[in-house]
Amino acid sequence: MAILWQKTIADNRYEIRSAGRTRRLYTNGVCHSEFNPAQIFTGSVWDLLILPAWFYRRGDIRRILVLGVGGGVVLRQLDRLLEAEEIVGIESDPVHLYLGEKFFGGAGPAVRCIEAEARQWLQDYEGGEFDMIIDDLFVNDGDEPVRAIPVDGGWAELLLRHLRPGGLLTVNFASHREMLDSALVAQGRFRRRFRSRFRLTTPLLDNCVGAFTGIDAGSRVLRERIMRSPDLERALRRRRIRYRIRQLN
Repeated sequence: MAILWQKTIADNRYEIRSAGRTRRLYTNGVCHSEFNPAQIFTGSVWDLLILPAWFYRRGDIRRILVLGVGGGVVLRQLDRLLEAEEIVGIESDPVHLYLGEKFFGGAGPAVRCIEAEARQWLQDYEGGEFDMIIDDLFVNDGDEPVRAIPVDGGWAELLLRHLRPGGLLTVNFASHREMLDSALVAQGRFRRRFRSRFRLTTPLLDNCVGAFTGIDAGSRVLRERIMRSPDLERALRRRRIRYRIRQLN
């Protein structure tokens, strides 16, 4: 694996590494983004964050909020695959935004990146509700990625304040145990806010993505809609997407 760029800024070591056409963004040894211009899907956790969008009919998801941009892989996936009018990305690390633009390529006109701390931005935000919110907020603890904001009751309430009724929330957790302990799963007041809840995993990682929807949804419908999308069907057939989905009781 070749190092294309590296620099230490404010005690953080940033690197862009390449493996073939794939480029990866590392901060203090932890991978925050992976991008291959020939493959819209990564085969990793970032795919799991967007797949639940296909619980919804085409065109139902128009406004999307992504908390934790990294190099912007999820933004580029959403921009290419969904007919979104607006995709807002919130990222606290300006170096991540710079490196994403420099090495991963720009996104379309629907995408807008904002340098801000996610909690403060949500507390200050007074705009319209979002159809989909993605929480991928991670930082480094040594050489391990950990959630930047625990999904406790206060954080869950703040997220849901800006999600439209019937909308979709996907959250990246470091483990299945962390997801089960989160307020979104453990507390009844949040369980009652959603009509369907799912756990998505990939065999390559311990990460677990929780998908919480305000509509009646099922894994069979998800699979059918994935198979009707040429990009997704091709990626699934070529094993570029590898996912398992289970309903949360």
